Amino acid sequence: MAKSSSSVLCIPCPKLWQACLASAFRTALACTIVGCVTLFGPQKVQTLITFPAFSYVSLILIIINDATFGDTFRACWLALYATIQAIGPAMLTLWAVHPARLSNATTALAVGVAAFVVVLPFDGSTHLLAKRISLGQIVLVYVIGYANGVHTDPLMHPLRLAASTALGVIASLLALLLPYPRLATFEVKRNYKQLRKNMLKRMQVLIKVICEDDMNCATANALVSNAKSLVTTQTKLFQAIMSRQDSIRWETPLLKIFKLHYCWTPMKRLQQIDTNLRGMELALKTTNSFPINLMSLNEDLKHDLTTLEEHVTLTTKHGPSLTVPESTTKKATTIFLQSFHTIPATHQDLPTYFFFFCAKLLQNNTSFTTSSSCVRDKAQISPNSKRKWANWPRIMGNTNLVPAIKFSLSLGLAVFMGLTYSKENGFWAGLPVAVSYVSGREPTFRAANVKAQGTVLGTVYGVLGCFVFERFLPIRFVSLLPWFIFASFLQRSRMYGPAGGISAVIGAVLILGRKNFGPPSEFAIARIIETFIGLSCSILVDLIFMPKRASTLAKVGLSQSLAIIGDSIGSLSLIGVTGKTDLEDNIRKLKMQVNELRKFVVEAEIEPNFWFLSFHNECFNKLLGSLSNLVDLLHFGDHALKFLQQEFHKEDETYEKEDVNMLQDELEHIKELIWSSIQHLEEISRMESIKILEEEVERKKKISSDLESGKSTKCDAWMLSILGKEGIENKIDCFLQRSTSVVESLYDGSENQKELKSQIVMSLSALGFCLKTIMQEVMEIEHSIKELVRWNNPNSEINL
Repeated sequence: MAKSSSSVLCIPCPKLWQACLASAFRTALACTIVGCVTLFGPQKVQTLITFPAFSYVSLILIIINDATFGDTFRACWLALYATIQAIGPAMLTLWAVHPARLSNATTALAVGVAAFVVVLPFDGSTHLLAKRISLGQIVLVYVIGYANGVHTDPLMHPLRLAASTALGVIASLLALLLPYPRLATFEVKRNYKQLRKNMLKRMQVLIKVICEDDMNCATANALVSNAKSLVTTQTKLFQAIMSRQDSIRWETPLLKIFKLHYCWTPMKRLQQIDTNLRGMELALKTTNSFPINLMSLNEDLKHDLTTLEEHVTLTTKHGPSLTVPESTTKKATTIFLQSFHTIPATHQDLPTYFFFFCAKLLQNNTSFTTSSSCVRDKAQISPNSKRKWANWPRIMGNTNLVPAIKFSLSLGLAVFMGLTYSKENGFWAGLPVAVSYVSGREPTFRAANVKAQGTVLGTVYGVLGCFVFERFLPIRFVSLLPWFIFASFLQRSRMYGPAGGISAVIGAVLILGRKNFGPPSEFAIARIIETFIGLSCSILVDLIFMPKRASTLAKVGLSQSLAIIGDSIGSLSLIGVTGKTDLEDNIRKLKMQVNELRKFVVEAEIEPNFWFLSFHNECFNKLLGSLSNLVDLLHFGDHALKFLQQEFHKEDETYEKEDVNMLQDELEHIKELIWSSIQHLEEISRMESIKILEEEVERKKKISSDLESGKSTKCDAWMLSILGKEGIENKIDCFLQRSTSVVESLYDGSENQKELKSQIVMSLSALGFCLKTIMQEVMEIEHSIKELVRWNNPNSEINL
């Protein structure tokens, strides 16, 4: 925890202050609306709203995470769905079995069964907010009904809970409308402008590095580092825009009423631009000397890059507007980077060729109008309910049975133990477990820790507020505002996060927003104890189900990533069929797997070690960096291969040409080197004991002996580190020589083939760069896995 914590008391940037103040104001306004209705409203309303605590909980669940009007408008329908899902069956159950007949065990059983039904549907069919509201209602309707016994009305009791939920939802909606609506549409437009400026600045820096004649290595490295520093801000802007896309769809009816037009932000195109910029950065990062000599040979390339900069600026300028004038796209040059007619003689010139290859892709990615992008992206974001219902048999089979059983046991046990400790306050044991439900994995011990700390912090603040302003209820509400601001910082910190921030807010509101419930200190102590009971039960069930540690899942994810990389390498071919290839599917799978691995690594970093060996997060972060680079390199390699396959496949007699076949053989040999190394790294990463690894090393020694005795094997080096840096460079030089033979034999120097020849040269050079860098990244993975093996087996000496 010490390493992952971050100080929440440091002075933040002005934008963070503004965000926290705005969030605190909206939350305070919503809580004030609920407080005024429940504390000072008409008696009939107060009689109907008998669960003000859940009104506060509902509005906090809706509004606390920087909600916009679209989010809150969607929450209205989600709350209605959740209420029907929970209250309807509860009314039938309480009518059939009167609450007076319930016991601790039967109440916990009813809560567990109802929770199982709510959680069971597959992830994505029901929104997380709807499940949390529904689960919270289930806990209250059964536990409080049992606590009140014969005084519980089986019909009005659930309806009063539904009315309390409605009050919290309406308060949230009003808070997002007053004093002016907070629209995700305007936020996305603002973030898009910042993202566009960030991307253009990043591109300008990269072009400056390649174009300046007086550039030296130190200055170039500084500029490339400056460009990489922009990526952090760019990633946050990407996430902010993508997180608002669903909210924008819910705001569309309001925009139409006020005749405000909005076009979906072309995020797919921006992501393609970002990918190409990463490729240009990678090219400059691997360049050994500056200035680039190629620039002095052809000054037209500078003009091409300047044209590219202007073109990208024009095509991204309009962003989420209706259309881009057609004349602006026609001004973009159609003849771009056609000065490359010879394959580079050595591998040292490959980064420069790869830089311009990425620049060419960047120009192609921005050669269509924004209006067409809008239509395409809108179609992607629009709901695909017809497709879902068409696949209902597969959907029905895709349920999360085990997680549903685990959560229902957690909630049922928490309710049972809470009622055993205190019948009147038993629901406080189950409510925190219910409203903090997550659909995916959660770091159990850390989540329980921050929830407990947040609950204690908020409760203590609430007790102090009640003590200071004991006789002044309105002032007690005013005292919540600084706490909301503090909690906004808490939920943005690495130490507490959203779970800790929400717990802190709820802890304070439930004490300061109540009256006539006895001494606040007694209520606070009872609630803290019940909360600890509920969280302890949740941890106990997780331990009983023996979930795999995040560190173990990270190791499994690494093995799976290496397996997909091996499949991707096997899909590389110069003379494959055109159209969609296996390589595309493998790249998509690899990207998803690397993202999943990244989640496990982040979770493992904050996971307590207990009696286990500590997690080597530094080594895994290096592996993540190499795997991410491999995703990009395979992506660019796929682009190069598609064009080459298309050209080599145009005429059937092309397959008979000896040079193309020899180039394919050279590619197969390089593939075999990479694949062999990846295969053995995957085997090592899957091994569970050091004894198995030692046996594997002995087997490899025997293979080496067979090589010395003259016996042939499938590959001459099973680890690229054995081949070495010079060996890799020699392999790439041979590939470039074969590529030169192909270009000279297939394409003459006629004017009508200059453009085609230039594209072939750039594609083959880009493929050579990708192969070389892939081998280097695999070598880095080898070193990292060796370090990981030594870390996990400090007392064993193994020379891989």
